[in-house]
Amino acid sequence: MDAFGGDHAPEAIVKGCIKASVEISDEIILVGDETKIKELLAQENVPEGRITIRHASEVIETGEPPVEAIRKKKDSSLVVALQLVKNGEADAVVSAGNTGAYLAGAFRILGRMKGIKRPALTTPMPSVKDVGVILDAGANVDCRPEFLLQFAHMGAIYAENVLGIKNPRVALLNIGAEEAKGNSLTKETYALLKEAPLNFIGNIEPRDVPYGAADVIVCDGFTGNVVIKLIEGTASALFTMLKGVFYKSFITKLAAMILKPGLKTIKAKMDYSEYGGVPLLGVDGVVFKAHGSSDAKAICNAVCAASTYLSAGVNDKIKEALLSQAENEQVIEAEEAL
Repeated sequence: MDAFGGDHAPEAIVKGCIKASVEISDEIILVGDETKIKELLAQENVPEGRITIRHASEVIETGEPPVEAIRKKKDSSLVVALQLVKNGEADAVVSAGNTGAYLAGAFRILGRMKGIKRPALTTPMPSVKDVGVILDAGANVDCRPEFLLQFAHMGAIYAENVLGIKNPRVALLNIGAEEAKGNSLTKETYALLKEAPLNFIGNIEPRDVPYGAADVIVCDGFTGNVVIKLIEGTASALFTMLKGVFYKSFITKLAAMILKPGLKTIKAKMDYSEYGGVPLLGVDGVVFKAHGSSDAKAICNAVCAASTYLSAGVNDKIKEALLSQAENEQVIEAEEAL
């Protein structure tokens, strides 16, 4: 755990990890300034032997240039945490720090799985039905059709093994449901997905996303990031407007009291802190990104999510799928040659 990544680090990180240590059996390694971490741990009731510390003398701040920061600050909490996974001293890494630096560090230090062209950030997508995923959520601004095809395969494996969705419905995010709609990227991707061994249901329009029309939504990182932030902002604005309406009079305040339990349920479903962190699929290691403004609750959930991901063996399943896909392609090429 990158103990010094995030808006509320290290306090929220340490408290969140203490909470997580009660919920999971894994050992948690807090990476960062050892003196400061020890001070914070001393203030809490920490389960014995569940949390250890690895000292790191530097911190990568939010506004620093990603590649330059990774290259220059080799003893930063972020780089040291990633290096622990690279060296086999840790099984997963979680950070709420500088997203660009985290992605750059993951690519540079851990590298991609063999056969993966581009890793993808995979974010939970709440809907009126259930929770699906959207990818890429911001790791790749510019994409090619073959990237999106791999995103679809990885997303389906994640949805089935972590979210428990059997035979997940895979859809391509587009401006229309018709096959011929969209730009060259979506048209070419559609053709690839149509032939892939996936439960591909076609294109999905953005307005259908909140209604749970698909379990795995595939798009380029620019589009995915915009969609996620728009939904996040819309949900926040909607609750702000509802709050203003409910406080207008005695009658509306009474109505608010009656509706409060139901509204809390809806808010929890839309709250990023409930999901904690999101995986960077396709990297040769387990890498989870938590929201920059994560509080202790969100950090706890992020650590637990990484633990669940490890237990499900998602990376191994992705590697198996890639191997199977490569073998199938070789068979097809051989048949075509004959």
